[in-house]
Amino acid sequence: SATALSIGLRARGSGRGVEVLVVQHRARILTLGRNVAVDELDDRHRRRVRSARAGLDDAGIAAVAVGIARRQHVEQLHQLYEVMRHDRREPGKLSELKFGLECGGSDGLSGITANPALGNAVDRLVAAGGTAILSETPEIYGAEHLLTRRAVSPEVGEKLIARIRWWEDYCERNGGEMNNNPSPGNKAGGLTTILEKSLGAVAKGGTSNLQAVYEYAEPVDAHGFVYMDTPGYDPVSATGQVAGGANLICFTTGRGSAYGCAPSPSLKFSTNTALWKKQEEDMDLNCGEIVDNGVSVADMGQRIFDMILKAASGEPTKSEQHGYGQNEFVPWQVGAVM
Repeated sequence: SATALSIGLRARGSGRGVEVLVVQHRARILTLGRNVAVDELDDRHRRRVRSARAGLDDAGIAAVAVGIARRQHVEQLHQLYEVMRHDRREPGKLSELKFGLECGGSDGLSGITANPALGNAVDRLVAAGGTAILSETPEIYGAEHLLTRRAVSPEVGEKLIARIRWWEDYCERNGGEMNNNPSPGNKAGGLTTILEKSLGAVAKGGTSNLQAVYEYAEPVDAHGFVYMDTPGYDPVSATGQVAGGANLICFTTGRGSAYGCAPSPSLKFSTNTALWKKQEEDMDLNCGEIVDNGVSVADMGQRIFDMILKAASGEPTKSEQHGYGQNEFVPWQVGAVM
């Protein structure tokens, strides 16, 4: 049975331009900040820094603080190891599985092959008690009514519309507009308007009721099909999903995005066979068989569902085999990020 390891990263401002991450995980992770403030060290190491202050300028004091912080982190790693070495893989429930839905480098077949097939897999997972997280608000623009009509309550639907209105204002404040989409790559792949792109993107969410709407990186505590407000930029969006608790990322692409996700395994599905032939070593499944070989969306959805269970149970994805994803932790930056 599938084993679910839930990662949650919640940003907490320190006031120094340093992002502190609170980690919620059945596994153990030590997060290291780029900058170190003396008062962020524990008492024993703080005393060592203060004893070194005499005769040092600010740069020297900072160097001592960083060096001591590194030793402190090594000590913490040893402590983590003592706990981790007793960990064993255990059977888990499908109700513990949460996976994020992403599409990047979409083309004209995204809304016909991979996205509907992923949506079929979502319905299967939700029926089994799992959770699927749809995101990328700029890329559902114009198709949000297909989600609000599935909301379990007026409040849930209104919360999604409120996020759409926030995005319209956000883009205007930053000199952009929501309609200035799709990207040149999307257009080269056959998409001409944001409406075409959004209709395909929403298909990833299947047909289940919309249980809840979350803001970026907010912990996902509902079961079933949910929505998280994120930018459309894939690494930023997936980072928010993982922060909210996603154990797995399912990523559809028609143009050949080489996305990988180190915190959570990433499954990639090609929308067309031409891409599969070019990038088979990095794609986990060719959904182009729907148009080329007459495979039904339901059968492809079953294949995706089975792959999700295998990946959640420890079978390495293509991204994991290649070691992709070490640089894919990208929190939402200040400024216009679509």
